[in-house]
Amino acid sequence: MAFANSAISDVIATTIQNRTGSIADNVTSNNALLSRLKQRGNIKTFSGGNTIMQELSFASNGNAGWYSGYETLPIAAQDVISAAEYTIKQAACPVTISGLEQLQNAGKERIIDLLDSRIQVAEDSMANLIASGLYSDGTAAGGKQIDGLLKQVITVPTSGTVGGIDRGTWLFWRNQVFLNTTTGGAVTSATNVQGYFNRLWAKLVRGSDRPDLILVDNVYWSHYMASLQAIQRFTNTDSAKLGFVSVKYMDADVVLDGGLQISWTSTGATATGTAAVSAVPASCAYFLNTKYLHYRPHAQRNMVPLSPGQRYSVNQDAAVQILAWAGNLTSSGLQFQGKMVEA
Repeated sequence: MAFANSAISDVIATTIQNRTGSIADNVTSNNALLSRLKQRGNIKTFSGGNTIMQELSFASNGNAGWYSGYETLPIAAQDVISAAEYTIKQAACPVTISGLEQLQNAGKERIIDLLDSRIQVAEDSMANLIASGLYSDGTAAGGKQIDGLLKQVITVPTSGTVGGIDRGTWLFWRNQVFLNTTTGGAVTSATNVQGYFNRLWAKLVRGSDRPDLILVDNVYWSHYMASLQAIQRFTNTDSAKLGFVSVKYMDADVVLDGGLQISWTSTGATATGTAAVSAVPASCAYFLNTKYLHYRPHAQRNMVPLSPGQRYSVNQDAAVQILAWAGNLTSSGLQFQGKMVEA
């Protein structure tokens, strides 16, 4: 039978419950894109429905025009508002404690110490999972992953469907692309990187609408930094306070999100391979207008413990609490987003 210490089980539940607010904050602070969306107020929960609807304007009002005196004004109905429809994606991280561990850590304070370490690991794991999803193409785990930038801001923007809208049909739903080798004529270097930035930037400006965040990998960061004179290196103190190293291009923040590369080798039972913390893909830069990007967690599933709080195995001496999240990354204007790649 399961370990029946309800007092200890309550500690598991309340410890996670009391931390859910800070867990959600830590997730948004873990990623430069989410931090910017939080600053913009573009982290908005949704409360229900079988999909996430993101309203958008896809055309101008054709009634706008010049007139003189008593001239009749056009009043025809205008169909200019629609919505992208995104699937609700889910993520979870169980936190477990065995009956033996409960006995070995007898006393409420010692249990909390044990749980704190495990909950911290769960928080970090969920933060990394969400951050990884933000750069994904949404195909991992059988398509259960977040619809990240690799799906929404792509190298061939005339193909695919995002948010239920076919980019092959609708021009307004295509992001901008600059292929450095093909269009620019040479691989990226410190000599040409600013010129390439200029050319993509010009495709993304509409009046006051322009990119405010440029996410780059290690390679492009090195080229861009090498292209700057020391006196020209303007940093953003707000980004620095959040833990992200950045410099300016125009008035946009250029942020390094190259990621730590971790390699290991082994024999026997130890794992072997290479892993990379979530990051911008190699030799790639995203020119993002975050006004049109939105992080949409569910109001009742934003890094919270699943109900019921205490779960027991029927054939193990253990208790489990599940930390859970549901939502997606959405867009209301893919035409304002840009991607630069080495192709």
